[in-house]
Amino acid sequence: MTTELTLLGWTLVLAIVQVLLPAMFRNRETGTAYNAGPRDDPGPPEGVVTGRLKRAQANLFECLPLFAAAILIAHVAHREGALTLWGAWIYLMARIAYVPLYGFGVPMVRSLAWTISLVGLALILFAVLRPA
Repeated sequence: MTTELTLLGWTLVLAIVQVLLPAMFRNRETGTAYNAGPRDDPGPPEGVVTGRLKRAQANLFECLPLFAAAILIAHVAHREGALTLWGAWIYLMARIAYVPLYGFGVPMVRSLAWTISLVGLALILFAVLRPA
């Protein structure tokens, strides 16, 4: 298995972590009984950090299909190389940094991490789309 595919796998692990984090914070806000129940009532208001973690999760889920598709296209087309390797590492590291930056409400730097992740994605796409 290529490093790029391995990094895609680790990005999926990050996605699972990003599913669990807001759930854990919401569980603290509502209690286990509410979360384990049918949640017919709206429950207490969502906390600030829970909301941030949910938005960070939604952001990853918007971008993850693009990253996965780019990695898979590069693999199938045998276009893997320095650009895809650097792009995959940059994407994953920036996405990892994005989670606590968003959770702690760090402005500007969070947006920079998001932009850096797009640079990683762009490197992969450049490798895939450049003439052979």
